[in-house]
Amino acid sequence: MKTIISLAIALLFASCSLTSNTIIKPNDSFILGNNQHGSFKVRLKNVSKNDLEIYQAPVGGGKHSSQKVKPNERATVKVDRNTALVISNTAKDTASVDLKVTGDIGLSMGYSN
Repeated sequence: MKTIISLAIALLFASCSLTSNTIIKPNDSFILGNNQHGSFKVRLKNVSKNDLEIYQAPVGGGKHSSQKVKPNERATVKVDRNTALVISNTAKDTASVDLKVTGDIGLSMGYSN
């Protein structure tokens, strides 16, 4: 019985993920997790032809852990609770990013320019 319960718990945690291809308009940002939430991890791949900037923005204000993600480059970001991940497209072309989010997936999602 303990084995069945352990397996069920493992499957529950393995299924707590979100996979998406997200389009970001020129000079726009996609904001993931601008709400109260637990920690989460994002694996992303820049599938556009221009660089993207990613950074973390705590819900209470501020900005940290900024990095550039070049075309076809992958990045993994561990995001603290109550902190948003911002993916910014400063180019004049539309950008596309593949995302896999694990951990707390009760995250707000939106755009900002």
